[in-house]
This record gives sequence, structure tokens and C-alpha cells, in this order.
Amino acid sequence: MDRMAGALLDAQVDLNPHQVDAALFATSNPLSKGSILADEVGLGKTIEAGLLIAQRWAERKRRILVIAPANLRKQWHQELADKFGISAEVLEAKSYKQAIKDGASNPFEAPSVLITSYQFASGKAKEVQAVPWDLVVIDEAHRLRNVYKPDNKTARTLKDALVSAPKVLLTATPLQNSLLELYGLVSFVDEKVFGDLDSFRSQFGSIKDAASFDALKRRIEPVCKRTLRRQVEAYVKYTKRIPLLQEFVPGADETDLYNLVSEYLQRDSLFALPNSQRQLITLVLRKLLASSTFAIAGALESLAKRLRQTLDEKSASLDLTEELDQDFEGLDEIAEEIDRIEEQEAQAGKKTKTEQEILAIKAEIIELESFRDLAVSITENAKGSALLQALKVAFEKLLELGAAQKAIIFTESRRTQDYLLGLLAKTPYAPGVVLFNGTNNDARSKEVYAAWMKKHAGTDRISGSRSADTRAALVEYFKEQGSIMIATEAGAEGINLQFCSMVINYDLPWNPQRVEQRIGRCHRYGQKHDVVVVNFLNKENEADRRVYELLALKFRLFDGVFGASDEVLGAVESGVDFERRIAEIYQTCRHPEQIQSAFQQLQDDLAGEISDAMLNARKALLENFDVDVQERLRLRDQAARASLGKLERMLMRFTQAALGASARFDEDGTGFQLDSTPSFVGDAARQEIQLGRYELPRRTEEAHIYRLQHPLAQTLLDYAKGLPLFPAKLRMHYNSYGAHVAVVKQLVGRYGTVAVSLLTVESLGAKEDHLLLAAQDDTGAVHDAETVEKLLSIPAVANALPLASTLPNADTVAGVEQPGLDFNAAYVPLSPVLEQEINRQKTIVLSGLEMRNLAAFTQETDKLDTWADDLKVGLEREIKELDRRIKETRTLSKGAATLAEKLVAQKDQRDLEALRDRRRRELFDRQDEIQAKRDGLIDELEKQLKQRVIATRLFAAEWEVS
Repeated sequence: MDRMAGALLDAQVDLNPHQVDAALFATSNPLSKGSILADEVGLGKTIEAGLLIAQRWAERKRRILVIAPANLRKQWHQELADKFGISAEVLEAKSYKQAIKDGASNPFEAPSVLITSYQFASGKAKEVQAVPWDLVVIDEAHRLRNVYKPDNKTARTLKDALVSAPKVLLTATPLQNSLLELYGLVSFVDEKVFGDLDSFRSQFGSIKDAASFDALKRRIEPVCKRTLRRQVEAYVKYTKRIPLLQEFVPGADETDLYNLVSEYLQRDSLFALPNSQRQLITLVLRKLLASSTFAIAGALESLAKRLRQTLDEKSASLDLTEELDQDFEGLDEIAEEIDRIEEQEAQAGKKTKTEQEILAIKAEIIELESFRDLAVSITENAKGSALLQALKVAFEKLLELGAAQKAIIFTESRRTQDYLLGLLAKTPYAPGVVLFNGTNNDARSKEVYAAWMKKHAGTDRISGSRSADTRAALVEYFKEQGSIMIATEAGAEGINLQFCSMVINYDLPWNPQRVEQRIGRCHRYGQKHDVVVVNFLNKENEADRRVYELLALKFRLFDGVFGASDEVLGAVESGVDFERRIAEIYQTCRHPEQIQSAFQQLQDDLAGEISDAMLNARKALLENFDVDVQERLRLRDQAARASLGKLERMLMRFTQAALGASARFDEDGTGFQLDSTPSFVGDAARQEIQLGRYELPRRTEEAHIYRLQHPLAQTLLDYAKGLPLFPAKLRMHYNSYGAHVAVVKQLVGRYGTVAVSLLTVESLGAKEDHLLLAAQDDTGAVHDAETVEKLLSIPAVANALPLASTLPNADTVAGVEQPGLDFNAAYVPLSPVLEQEINRQKTIVLSGLEMRNLAAFTQETDKLDTWADDLKVGLEREIKELDRRIKETRTLSKGAATLAEKLVAQKDQRDLEALRDRRRRELFDRQDEIQAKRDGLIDELEKQLKQRVIATRLFAAEWEVS
């Protein structure tokens, strides 16, 4: 816990004990290749992984990769920055090309936290594999659970690329409809937990007895951890979701437009859409058609423009994805997940066209322009009018709940966003409306940004990135002054709006994961009120109605305490693939009966993904008794608070001593005002350290957040460690401490000698530092580390002693390398009993480490033993099958009615026995091979166990308490 305390202190978030518990679980065995954190939905697995990342970062292990679905990349970026002060980089096609252009041979080698998507990481597998990662975090890892299937190319590619990297997989649904999925996920983390697929299938494929179940549970316990929502209710309070449905009937012109464009998109052949992108573009056009007449009008103009260009042999063909991306900001995410033909129609419009094709293209242009003209002529949308009605009802509901009068409206189109801004401009809501999208370059956003920059000038709220600072400015404006934020999908990724209690889905995504993320912007940890969720429904559109019923009733996204359950969300491995299936229904079904039948089939397919038997298996395998979990979390909470409080006090006390007159400190020790930069700070550090108010995390927003990793703290630590020491007497003033410390009060009037040594142990690829503290008083009594730590916390003045003779500054541990450091330590001679106490503490630390290493080593060797046994079981199974067949042929031979039949049976028996003998010889050879491989792995483990121990005397001094 103490080792994790630095990461806890640096986290700008109220950590819950189950999150700390998960982070400690993932780091409990340094020999482990990774773990699966499988907490239920809503418990903050991102925070758990963030703690692990912060811990690695503090240890100067900076090669960290986060792999997440494309639509979660920005959210990860924002969470790491906001909650852990870690600036990550999103690596995708554009930034990758730029890095190559800037001279990077492999952009994945940057010593930074990199965030990328499944598809991009898989596509760059060779580059990913070339990096010696310190940590790889994989979000929504249930996408990998079918890695054992040959057709799951993305998962298999990633598994091979990351085989040697330490991994943490995050998923609420590690097991959905087959125990083989559990095999897939666990083997992705570590191939040595189970044998091969056949041996797993034979042992655990269909568990029927309790012994097999217990054996499987024991296997996965060191790798997989799951906490349930009901187990953390003492620490996490959740509010409810309240659904409001606003129905509307489109006008006649809107209906005509919808039918015309829909019928056009359903044609077998279209010149306007490139075949390689038709699925993608059709899906986007249908979303824009459902959004507003303004959105589809712009898209229709783009289609017509592309066709006009194809008639001009000299003109380059318009890139429809780039054109549509300007309005539909979620296009990149969909495009990345949809299987696209790599060679797009680069020559579209270049080849010579027949006269018949030219006439057909001209006719299609005329048709598209007529659709566009109809769309442009429609200035009022029925859904827009319905929005004004819904706002009135929903704000009244917020008033009833006692929540702030704020709402976030989500749309999938920038043009619809502009339409809604104009619509609300004519209402009393107008003064408090703000836009939020992927560019945020409208006049109002620029004004908000300028005001925010002025307000926070000189604080570390300003990151230096105009994009990030504009987003922060708009969120702050919405929190403090605004009433309505109109956000696009891409724009709203990664922002936290716990202060807002109304989510309006003006455009309802077909992707349930998307809907959950939207609502999760407001309905999350820290929300104090129930959240009102408003949806719109076109009463005359059967497909729209069925989509809403699916999301509301099957996925239960809009009501309850937690919204969608992990079971149903886990059934949708890829939300984009789910959208494709719905788009296909819109494309192929023309009558209500067809639509109903297609949606029923989709629902039946979903039901097949959620098996009661597998849910029970998951419960039995992955869940522990509530009372045991709750007791462990209670103890974890106490330990975390104690460790964190101790570190906060030490950091602030040290900072006060190091800064001296350069700063004014609060009486309660939670913050300070830095008035001047100390003279010892170098020019490079001086540029990073700003004057002003500093506070520990979880305080006011205006101050600089003071962390262990803050440049000021790091500069002071480096300065302090480099200071020359001199023999001194520490005169402690007990009454200056301001609190009662019983063990120190007993020492008032006493004096003696105190020594502090640093014990550094390197093993299992990690370095641990331990302070050894001991003191002796004038009566000859020796005091242990706990007493000395309290003694050294008392305010003191150091008075120089006459220069003592120089003595060795480092202890020597028998049989351990002597570092020979030129450490300028003040040295006061120690009595033999004081040296004995220091050595006793050293022995305790090394013994404790030995016990931990032994436990880790035993866990790994046990795992290798069962792995080897699994492989042997697979080999022996075939021999048993041959024995069975030989027995059958013997029976046939005995019962043969004719000589010919008997000869045939004898030959079969002879062939089977020869095959069995060959397999037995192969079995011995294979068993030797497996054993040799196991022994080789044991040798590798033993190399990691070798320790390097360095004991250095930091200082020794005389002391006196008055």
C-alpha cells in the first residue's frame, strides 16, 4: 500500500477502496504476465488502470500503451490528464504519419503513454511488437475473448504482438456464452495458465462436477478479479435514470423527403456512392436523414457535387468521406471499424464513360438536386418543435428533483447543431446556450475561451493546448453560467458533466455502447441527483420505433440505477457492427411486417448471446462471497487512507522545510502560497514552476495541483538529496508539534543518537527502497523505526557539532555487492546496540521480501506444473482412445462369423496397435520436450529472483527533546 501511495496522492480523484484493491491485485505478483480486471459496469475500471499507469509513470517506466475502441480514445486521454496529471498521446493514422515525417523510425517507441485503437494497433503489429512495453492496458477486452478462433484475426494479431508485454485487460464480461471465452482471455494474458485448447476443452469445456469447477476457479483466481456493485454500496452511491419519451409526427414534406431519399439509397446501383465505401456512406446518410432536413440537405449537395465532377474528365473526384466528416464527426470511428477495401476508387471519374452512363449520371444529379431543394425548402422540423416541448417538461422535472437547470443535447450532425442553436436563439434559453464539437471554432466558443484564459492566467489550469483548453473553458462555462450545451458525438468524448442532470438524445444512436457513454457523461460517480434522459420518437416510422424499443427494453439504457447491464452490453462486442445490422434492416426492409420480423431476429440473436447457464458459471467462477469482499474493502479503505494521509503530511512538511521563506503555508498543512522561486532552482525548472497558490489534490480548482510528480516537488527533492550534510545535534521542540504524540512525550528531557539508512533492493525487475530508522537515548534504551519516525516529525533546529572523523558511509551486507558511493553523509559514531537495531530491521525487510518472492515463485511454478500436466493430458487422451478402439476390434475378431471377417479385424487390430505404440513413443518424447521447456522457464524465473541489495547510511546525528 505504501508503494502505491504516491500514485494515490497524485490522483485527482476520490478513490474508492475497490479501485485501490484492484490496482494492488494487478501488481501483487511481479512475476505475473498480467491480469484481468472484470468489475461490473459502473465501478470505474478506467480509474483502476489509471492507478497502475500512474504507478509505472512514477517508477520512471514510461513505455505504456492503452488499446481501446476508437470511440473511447479521447475519453482515455481526458481521464488520464484530469485525474492523474498524465499527458498521453493519441496515436492514429494522422499522428503516426506526422511522427514518421518528423523523423521517428517507430512512433510506438515514444517514452510516453500512447492511446490507440484495436484496429490501428493490429494494423501496426510489427511496430507494436518491437517495443519493450512496461505496461499495456486493453479496454473493452471482451473483444478478445474469441482469440482462440482462427477467424478472429485482430485478436490473434494483437496476442502475438503483445505476447511478452505485461498486460491488464478491462472488461465487465469476460465470460458470455462459452467457457472457451474465459480460456481465450486468460491465454491472451498468459499462455501458461492453461495448456492447449484441446486439453482445456476436455477438462473444462462442459463442467459437470464441483471438483472440476473448483479446479478451474483456482486456476483463474491469480489472474482475474471481479467486484460487484452490491459489494461496494458502502462506498459508492448511485442515483437513478428517469426516462422521458417525446413523440412527434413529421410534416408532409419531411415524410416525402424521407421516403424519396430512403428509396434512393435502397437501389442496387448508384453512381454517387463508390462501391468500396457504400456500406459506410449509406449508414452515415441514414443517420443524417434521421437527424434533420438541414443535415441531409448538405449531404445531398455533396453527392450531387461528386457526380458533377465525375462528368468532368479533368476534375479530381470528391472524397465523400472527407466531405461528410465535416458534418458527421463520428465518421472516423465508424470507418475504422467497418471492413474497408484498402484500395479505394482512386481512378473514379477518370475512366471514359459510355454515352448511356453519362445520361444516367445526369439523371441521378437532377434527382439528387431535387431532393436537396426539397430539404432546403423545409425550414421547420417537427422534431425541433418537439424539443421545445420536451425541454419545458424536463426542466420542470429537474426543479422537482432539486437539480440545476442544465441540459446537454446530443446530435450526430454539425448542421443539426447549428439548426438547434438558431431554434433556441428564439427562446428564453438563448443566453445560456453553448456549442461543443470537434473544432469549437464558432464565435461564442472563442469568446468563452478568451474569458477563461484571462480568468486562469498564471495557473496550471492552462495546459498550453488550445484544443484542450477550449474544451475545458466550455465545460466550465456550462457548469457556472450556461443552461444548455449542444454537443456532437466526437466533441463530447471524454468530458465529465456530473453537475448536469439532463441528457437529451436529439439523435438516438443505434449503437448501445454509444448511448451508454452519452448518458455516462452525466450519470456517473459524483452525480448528486437523478438523471433525466429524454428521447424522441417518430410515431410514423416503424423501424425507428423498433430501434427505440430495443435500446429501451432489451438494453434498459434509459432507466434504473445503472442503465445497461454488463450482460447485454457485453453481447454487443462491436457497437459499429451492431449499427451495421440495423442499417441493413433499414436498407432491405420496405414493409412494417418485414421490419418487425428483422428486428425480432436481431433480438433473438442477442438473446442467444446471453445464456443463463453461462451467467451462473461466471457467478460461480469469478465472484466471491459479499461479506468477505466487503471486509477486505473495509480494511483496504483504512490502509489507503492512513498511507495517503501520512504521505500528504510528509510531502507538505518537507516542502515547507525546503522552501523556507519563499512560501507561506496554511496552518492545516493542506496548501501554500509560493511567493518567489528559490535561488537554488535552475533555469530549466524555473520555467516549469509558476508562482501562486498550491494545494494538495481534491481541493479548489483555482490552485496549482501539488503532487509528488509536480515539477516543484521533484526539483525540491533533487535539491534536498544533493545537499551536503554535517555532523549535527537535532534539538526537538515537542510543544511546537501541535499534537499529542505519546511515545515522543516520554522522551522529553532525553537525548541520544539517531541513525537513518536507506536499503535498496532490486529483484524481479523492480526496485524497492526502505528506510531503516533507529535511535538510542541517554539511558541506553534503543527505539525502533515507528518511534523514530514520530521523533523525526517533531520540529527541530540542527546545530553543527565539531567535525567528526570520517567513517564508512555504507553498511555492508554479507555476500552483497558494495556500491562504493561517494555519499556526503554526516556521520556520528553509533553504539553496537544501535547498529544491531539497524541490522535487525534490515533482516526483517529482506525476510519479508523473501517471503513475498517465495509466494510469487511458488505461484508461477505451480502454474507451470499444471500447464505441463495439461499438455500431457492431451497426449495421453489419444492413446486412451486408441486403446478403446483396439478393444473394440478384439471383440469384433472374437465374434467374426467367417475367416475373412476375422482376418480383416486382426489387420485393423495390428494397425491400431502399431499406431498406439508410435504414439506412446511420441508421448515420451513430447513429455521430455514439455519438461525441458518447463525447466527452462524455471531457470528464467530463478534469474529474476536474484537480488541486488545496497544499504547506504543517509545520516546519523545527535538529538535532544525539550
